[in-house]
Amino acid sequence: MTDAFDEAGKQALRRKYREERDKRLRPDGNDQYIRLTGRFAHYLDDPYTPVTERDPKTDHVTVAFIGGGFAGLVTGARLKEAGVEDVRIVEKGGDFGGTWYWNRYPGAQCDTASFVYMPLLEETGHMPSEKYAHGPEILEHCRRIGKHYGLYDNALFHTEVLDLTWDERRSRWTIRTNRGDAFTAQFVAMGIGPLHVPKLPGIPGIDDFAGHSFHTSRWDYAYTGGDPTGAPLDGLADKRVAVIGTGATAVQCVPHLARACKELYVFQRTPSSVDVRDNHPIDPEWFATIATPGWQQRWLENFTANQAGGLADDDLVMDGWTDIARRYRSRIRAIPPEELNQAAMLAAFEDADFEKMEEIRARVDSVVRDPETARALKAWYRQLCKRPCFHDEYLQAFNVPGTHLVDTDGEGVTRITERGVVAAGREYEVDCIIYASGFEVGTDYTRRAGYDLVGRDGVTLSEHWADGMRTLHGIHVHGFPNAFLVQPTQGANLISNIPHNLTEAGRTIAAVVKHALDHGNAQVEPSKEAEDGWVELLLTGAGPLLGSPDCTPGYYNNEGQDPGRKGRLNVGHPHGAMAYFAYIDGWRRSGDFTGLQFRS
Repeated sequence: MTDAFDEAGKQALRRKYREERDKRLRPDGNDQYIRLTGRFAHYLDDPYTPVTERDPKTDHVTVAFIGGGFAGLVTGARLKEAGVEDVRIVEKGGDFGGTWYWNRYPGAQCDTASFVYMPLLEETGHMPSEKYAHGPEILEHCRRIGKHYGLYDNALFHTEVLDLTWDERRSRWTIRTNRGDAFTAQFVAMGIGPLHVPKLPGIPGIDDFAGHSFHTSRWDYAYTGGDPTGAPLDGLADKRVAVIGTGATAVQCVPHLARACKELYVFQRTPSSVDVRDNHPIDPEWFATIATPGWQQRWLENFTANQAGGLADDDLVMDGWTDIARRYRSRIRAIPPEELNQAAMLAAFEDADFEKMEEIRARVDSVVRDPETARALKAWYRQLCKRPCFHDEYLQAFNVPGTHLVDTDGEGVTRITERGVVAAGREYEVDCIIYASGFEVGTDYTRRAGYDLVGRDGVTLSEHWADGMRTLHGIHVHGFPNAFLVQPTQGANLISNIPHNLTEAGRTIAAVVKHALDHGNAQVEPSKEAEDGWVELLLTGAGPLLGSPDCTPGYYNNEGQDPGRKGRLNVGHPHGAMAYFAYIDGWRRSGDFTGLQFRS
């Protein structure tokens, strides 16, 4: 620890973090954002795949899965491996891919290493081309999974579920869609993901702008020129462009815009922390040495173990995500055994974070030439207060002539006019506004889904969750037989690498469905006691791990608002992701499926 981090230095840094947080606190929380309706409804159109007309489906399938992203693909794959062939995926996009189908903005790439982010690499025999694969390769891998497991055969694309209702008499679900479908399924599973409902900032005058605009999740290449593979955005050479938002999406697309636009204005309320990416191609000869049977599961477990406080002896991934864990482990080992307690461990974690964030802020000074711009690009919060970003060109983009950071010192854009954007008392006239404003995360599950499950006795999922989410293992819900969720909350809750959560849920669902079918069971659901017991176990933990009291507002901490009891249930296993994965693996392998009730 350097002299800058004596106790006085730490107190000063904590005070700075609180001051920056307080500038950004807003009483409206998630309500500051608006949905893409009315004039903005066309933002949700599919610019990639034309809709193919088809007759409505009125048949029956064994398993219907809502969502064609990673969740649907890995669950469908595991079901097929278990011998369950009759699987139908329902997807609102024109193909598989989920967030990678929609998000084709220039520069899109995964921000955890490809080996742990892209599922089913070993099963499909694919070697990622880069340590951090770009969007087109990830989308193609989604298609590869769909083809490898025959998931295209029964899929319904450009189809949105409107109603899911349990039929107790026939022990099946009825699924109705916007395409006139009214088919049934013995089992339903849902993996709608947190990144599929775009949101816009509720800025006064947002309807008034007379120029061109779009959301990054529906990138308008017809206007900008270029394509997702990286072709130059030659349509912007004479354009003045505004980007509103400086999160992970902006970090990836701003460098491409900086090279293309006549003038680029990046409007910033809160800077992202931007660490080194250090992307590079994968060497096939090296890959052959690590791609032995079981290799991807070993990498997944190693990454998660490092995230869980540096529990692994080695670090296979070696990136920014695991760096903080390595630092934390080093400090913990330096504490004398007789002084090792919870307070000492929390202090060690804080010290490691302070050190890391100082390095990230120093990197800004070393890269950005203009001192005032560099000052504004520094993130004053803990690294895990907001989604950490990693990039080797974002900071450099502000050295490009014609690229301007418009820092609002926490206030945000104050108004949009017919001609442009108003911030910090000045109007910036632009030809195009690009909204890099993200997706709904903190809203209710049923709002994001677009429908409400109707379970036994007509009880809806929103009613069952009126006081907060209640599940067994984050997968099963009492009162909703034969229904499964694929998502992180109340399971491992591993936010750094969402696909690991999804792959384990997919394995679990496949095991439960196969057991039910093999034993002639018409229904399976958790008992009320099992669900209550799991929730009680969750509440014995320390609470949400992301978003400490001095965190700047963002979706990690419910935009700085008290989440109430509902928020306190948005947690994972009290002993961490590794403990959950080990538990659920043993639970599956036992064959007892403790907590579930199977009925003939």
